Amino acid sequence: MRRGILFVFALPLVLAGFVLAAPAALAQNAHLISASASLNSDGSLTASFKEAGLGANQNIDYALTAQGTATWVCVNKGGGNPSATNKTTVNGPVSATGTFNSGKNGNVTASLTVQPPPSDITCPKGQNLQLASASYTGVTLADTTNGPSVSLGNFASGCLLPDVRGAC
Repeated sequence: MRRGILFVFALPLVLAGFVLAAPAALAQNAHLISASASLNSDGSLTASFKEAGLGANQNIDYALTAQGTATWVCVNKGGGNPSATNKTTVNGPVSATGTFNSGKNGNVTASLTVQPPPSDITCPKGQNLQLASASYTGVTLADTTNGPSVSLGNFASGCLLPDVRGAC
């Protein structure tokens, strides 16, 4: 009789332990299959990636981080950057985050995009603020739910405004 009572109380606890451990066990093999990054024509940086071994229908959080540098200029109607005071270079951390579902196959294929650091200047009337160049160092993509991460390197745009006098 004692053995039967112990079994009746212990079985639900053991089953609950299996149920609670199952999500962790499903994601124990999480790994990035591929990841790459490239600069866009607007100076932003996009990282595309595929991760597998996540378990079915799991929400996975990702972060794309880097140190960003951007040079901003004021461009007049004549297509030039009129003076050095209308140019500024700003630095700072940049990041993008996203949550993606692993679907029935336990995979995520997605992209995240970071923007260059914002300008700290205001252009005079008749001039437009434009991004002359952008660079990103220490670009890293991380699965912040399960831990895998990858360093994607450093990226620099070169001059984004080749036709603007004095921009670069």
